[in-house]
Amino acid sequence: MSRIGRLPIDIPAGVTVTVDGQQVAVKGPKGELSLSVTRPIEVSVEEGQVLVTRPDDERLSRSLHGLTRTLINNNIIGVTQGYTKGLEVVGTGYRVAQKGGSVEFALGFSHPVLVEPPTGITFTVEGNNKLTVSGIDKQAVGEAAANIRKIRKPEPYKGKGIRYAGEVVRRKAGKAGK
Repeated sequence: MSRIGRLPIDIPAGVTVTVDGQQVAVKGPKGELSLSVTRPIEVSVEEGQVLVTRPDDERLSRSLHGLTRTLINNNIIGVTQGYTKGLEVVGTGYRVAQKGGSVEFALGFSHPVLVEPPTGITFTVEGNNKLTVSGIDKQAVGEAAANIRKIRKPEPYKGKGIRYAGEVVRRKAGKAGK
């Protein structure tokens, strides 16, 4: 039995979970998220808890059991607390600035790079080298942060670029002198 899949998910106050066939909708103070559950897995709400069950011990059922429980739990955390991902811009002359809802990066290119937030995601700039990506969908927050980091990944020689907050960049030695 899946150790994660068999754990019940407690529904906090102010959150409603509705199951309609294979659709699970989670509504909370920060918004609403829905999830389409893959066929052999069954979800039920009983006594303030969400239970995820599987009908058999087939390989597909076992692999989806813990995954489905984790996705529903992520949706519940998202509508109550939300998710954030921090990014740091490192490098001489590299900076980030807020332009309305979007952000503008100066990253050593010949032009500034303007990034629009996807739906449900907000960007917050602190200072001129810190950016916070926040939203209620864990997957969307992580994808938005990864797309921003992809613009200029941290390079190994000087460490310049966009990195996650707390990310350690392994540095390489440059050319050896005579």
